[in-house]
Amino acid sequence: MELVHLFHIIIVGGLFLYVGINRVNIPKNLFTVLFWLGIVIVFYHIYKTYNYLQLGKHYWVNLIHIFIVGPLLIYIGYYGENTARLYFELLLMLGFASIGYHGYYILDSISSN
Repeated sequence: MELVHLFHIIIVGGLFLYVGINRVNIPKNLFTVLFWLGIVIVFYHIYKTYNYLQLGKHYWVNLIHIFIVGPLLIYIGYYGENTARLYFELLLMLGFASIGYHGYYILDSISSN
């Protein structure tokens, strides 16, 4: 589980902060990556939600990915440089949220050991 947290802190948080801060001053092909990444995230978390429903587990994090994270990445990836500043700010907020949320659980796992 720590790998999932580290992945979200370093890779996801870093990517979201980079794109959110630099906005249109990023490589053009990164918009294509964001578009397809958003699609993969939506379908992956639909699959995870279905499995969690079958097992009776909580799936609220998956719903956040299906309805917020994935669509935002698809939108930014599709519109590229023409994306309104608001959407880059939302991505920036999600980057900080990812780092904070997963950082909390990393620190929690360290302190409980």
